[in-house]
Amino acid sequence: MKPSLLLSPLFVAALAACSTQPPAQTATTTPTTTQPSPGPVLRAAPDQIPTKQGPLTVQPITHGSVVFSWNGKTLYVDPYGGAPAYAGLAAPDIVLITDIHGDHLDEKTLAGLPLDKALFVVPQAVADKLPAQYKAQVRVLANGQQLDLLGLKVAAIPMYNLPETADSRHPKGRGNGYVLELGGKHVYLSGDTEDIAEMRALQNIDVAFVCMNLPYTMDVPQAAQGVLAFQPGIVYPYHYRGQDGLSDVAGFKQTVNAANKKIDVRLRNWYPAAE
Repeated sequence: MKPSLLLSPLFVAALAACSTQPPAQTATTTPTTTQPSPGPVLRAAPDQIPTKQGPLTVQPITHGSVVFSWNGKTLYVDPYGGAPAYAGLAAPDIVLITDIHGDHLDEKTLAGLPLDKALFVVPQAVADKLPAQYKAQVRVLANGQQLDLLGLKVAAIPMYNLPETADSRHPKGRGNGYVLELGGKHVYLSGDTEDIAEMRALQNIDVAFVCMNLPYTMDVPQAAQGVLAFQPGIVYPYHYRGQDGLSDVAGFKQTVNAANKKIDVRLRNWYPAAE
């Protein structure tokens, strides 16, 4: 499980290749626990995406957090929003964390989750801040490195703000976007980024999760142009709450599909508690 350096920072351009749905309604899931429940958990209904090794289940949680279930494995991405948001879901085998900010590295949420058997895949900056109890479970990936883990591949790519400045909220090299390869599918998680060259150079991405929230990442037009450059099969706008509220994800869908009707833009409710 030792990371191996890639030959090029744009390694994902060589990834092998492997429909528009209406927004899913918010689902109500009752936590499975023997303790008194605080009430139903509000989550968007999960999606299933076929792969060569069975379905990939996509469960939106909130903001930049999503849970994947595939081939008997469960992956938590940027666990955030409190442990009750994950009630009833399987314990994670892998936890991916993109950056050090509290909406990605949320120690309070981590403390309430069953993580004893989970492997953490994180950039060094996150590893440095994780509580000591998780240190033995950590696998560090830098931009441009990849890892074979529990039957899937995880590759780390840059995520950063433009222009690159010394006081950037997200400087290049600190955080990771990720490309997962599982069951013949390639899944891109943008993390906190703008429409950087490394995003635009992606090829053969089947499913993409793309952020859009000013002033932290990019605006809707930037996100749309970035997606139109690398043309994923399916794209989920996520991480779309900014200083002025929720971004116009419907406008994002309209812009993308006006230029490319083949991209399946899936609008899901990542903020059900805000309704």
